[in-house]
Amino acid sequence: MHLYAALLQIPGMDAPELTWQEQLSQNWANTGFMRWPLALCLVIGIVVIIIKFVTLTSKASRSRKVIREVDELLTQRRIREAIELTRNTDSPAAKILYAGLERHEEGADRVMRAIENQGLIELSKLEKGLVVLATVTNIGPLLGFLGTVVGMILALQAIEAAGEVEATLVAGGIKVALLTTAFGLVIAIPVSMGHNYFVARIDSLVIDMEESAQKMVDTLHSIEAGRAS
Repeated sequence: MHLYAALLQIPGMDAPELTWQEQLSQNWANTGFMRWPLALCLVIGIVVIIIKFVTLTSKASRSRKVIREVDELLTQRRIREAIELTRNTDSPAAKILYAGLERHEEGADRVMRAIENQGLIELSKLEKGLVVLATVTNIGPLLGFLGTVVGMILALQAIEAAGEVEATLVAGGIKVALLTTAFGLVIAIPVSMGHNYFVARIDSLVIDMEESAQKMVDTLHSIEAGRAS
């Protein structure tokens, strides 16, 4: 801050009277042609994050609801009602539990195998879109670094054409180099946070479904053992 204040005392170094919105808009325009691929990454990241948040929240809510209801029905040994509930409910947990309940008379091994197979399918559906976020997280900084290289090339070309080094000749290229890197990181950081957030939520939901599936298998085994005795 002291260095910045000292620079403002130098003639010609007065800070422009711009609001932060105007400053941001000006910096964005100064990124040159790299602003278009960076803008595309930003739009894709925002759209995927919004869609993923809405769909994942809805699936998690419906899954936890059906898990509670199925647990209550199995506790009361109402297997037929549990099968009907899971068949008519559209949620990852319902589909996994239905795959196991549908084969409850075929033995624990068949039940577990059906749960595992359906679980892999539902997990792939839950993770849909995460690859896009991971790609944006990687591409954003790379585009910024590409802009940095292009900016430095422009600065060197200006020096070569002029035959001497002057601040005004290289300032434009260096500005593009720094701004593209900055905006690439600004885009990648929140998208990376969103990606990690969704991974954590999916892991939590998967744990809930695994616990419910294991409880269901134990209950079915207990019911079959009671019938056998």
